[in-house]
Amino acid sequence: MATRNSDTPGHALDPARLEPGGFGRRLAALLIDWALCMLVASFYADPRVVPWPPVVVLIVVNTVFIGLFGQTPGMALARLRCVSVADGGAIGLLMALLRAVLLALFVPAVIMDSQQRGLHDRAVGSMVVRQPRPTA
Repeated sequence: MATRNSDTPGHALDPARLEPGGFGRRLAALLIDWALCMLVASFYADPRVVPWPPVVVLIVVNTVFIGLFGQTPGMALARLRCVSVADGGAIGLLMALLRAVLLALFVPAVIMDSQQRGLHDRAVGSMVVRQPRPTA
């Protein structure tokens, strides 16, 4: 299923037409990203002693990767993409920063609506969707 609504360019996407990423895939992507952030943070601080560096790395990674490319490394492996509901593209750095900070709080991420959009997604107008399989 395409992430852009080609019938009405420049208009909001119909979230009902998109296939939500699903809780399991989203959790897997977050765990992969968290493991990478723990690894990176361990180069300059021991996460067992100072717990905040991995959280900061997670916020930075989510901001840059989702803001510019629409997916983190974990999301790429889980075949997920975070798209703007307005146009189907990347949400931009400022909205990605807000989304990442809310994600780091964890509670907004687990409160989902019927379209599996967490509070952090609704706050910035994004939606995590499954990437279509490449056709041969």
